[in-house]
Amino acid sequence: QVQLVESGGGLVQAGGSLRLSCAASGIIFSINAMGWYRQAPGKQRELVAVITSVGSTNYADSVKGRFTISRDNAKNTVYLQMNSLKPEDTAVYYCNARIQTFVGADYWGQGTQVTVSS
Repeated sequence: QVQLVESGGGLVQAGGSLRLSCAASGIIFSINAMGWYRQAPGKQRELVAVITSVGSTNYADSVKGRFTISRDNAKNTVYLQMNSLKPEDTAVYYCNARIQTFVGADYWGQGTQVTVSS
């Protein structure tokens, strides 16, 4: 049974920073891409950032220059450093990973709330 457990969300003022973490556990042969998505109330879930197994990254235009995604392959963990936060960054943030166990599949975390006050 593979699980993704997120941590690090919370309430922060505009201009502040937060760091999200997401750790994968269970029977894992390998992890390909890992990423962060977010969903604001009344909106569709959107990609925030993704990182491949070799460290290539891609970001949504709205977070470029403010957010940084990274991963620790030894710990099966992905991070999202969020700086210069804006009220429009308020959302539930979800971790996603393409994990190879006995079969390959996408896994999701439970979500962590990030609220940015103006």
